[in-house]
Amino acid sequence: MYQLYICLLLPLVAYALSRTSPPSGALVVRQSGTQAGEFSPGSTTAAKSIFIYPGTYHEQVFITYAGPLTVYGYTNDTSSYKNNQVTITNNLNAQDNGGNDPCATVRAHGNFFNLYNVNVANTYGQGKQATALSAAGSHQGYYGCSFTGYQDTLLADGGAVDWIYGDASAWFGECTITAVGPGAITAMSRNSATETTYYVIDHSEVISASSSSLIGETYLGRPWREYARVIFQFTDLPDIINPAGYTTLATLGPNAKFSEFENTGAGANTSARVDLTPISAAITKDQVWGSGWTEWTDTSY
Repeated sequence: MYQLYICLLLPLVAYALSRTSPPSGALVVRQSGTQAGEFSPGSTTAAKSIFIYPGTYHEQVFITYAGPLTVYGYTNDTSSYKNNQVTITNNLNAQDNGGNDPCATVRAHGNFFNLYNVNVANTYGQGKQATALSAAGSHQGYYGCSFTGYQDTLLADGGAVDWIYGDASAWFGECTITAVGPGAITAMSRNSATETTYYVIDHSEVISASSSSLIGETYLGRPWREYARVIFQFTDLPDIINPAGYTTLATLGPNAKFSEFENTGAGANTSARVDLTPISAAITKDQVWGSGWTEWTDTSY
């Protein structure tokens, strides 16, 4: 089971901080004079860090480091993705490149991996699955980052069709989730009733970036596997959310658990929802990850 903590917006401090120079001992990646393998800090298991100077990096990054690894992007404001100055972009699709993980712009296969203030994009566009981030390790955290694509944007094992998909215990806190076309925000693939995995979207907002109207054309989820479990709580849901809330992929029925708690906005009315599982209280990180989550997440976010 993978455990992810994904936070794309504000830390708890009330002021913005800059990060414009590498931490002591960090490996450095620059656009000028970069070498192949600079995102690979070696074969040890000691904690390492990488600092990326500003620029757009057109490449695929594959993280397989065996120890704790933190990657920092240059920024004048660590509190938000909006001022990030580092972008990693690629344009592979799944069908022609071996699958959802092999096509991802960033393939994060290491445990205890953290990424700060980096934009990750897959620019393939419509027509085929094209993943921006494949988070395929345990105890991973993403802070002040942006992930963009069109279909199957974030594999947790912002886009249009099945933007966030896979099977993991993932917490999406203070995120801006942007629709660029019709589709479903989540396609969760929990395989059985005994799996402890969740997707929790907490204190976030869903918005539309499309110039055409998407009113009623976005669903909160569709089950990739029949035991999907997704919770939206304390999140702003606009009128682009279809009143039914959920649609089919696998069986949409009693085994899929879709819940909502104290959401706001024109799309938050649950009276017409299908297969909604009521909950009487918000889901907590202890429920998703157990009591030890503060040991591996950045609690300043």
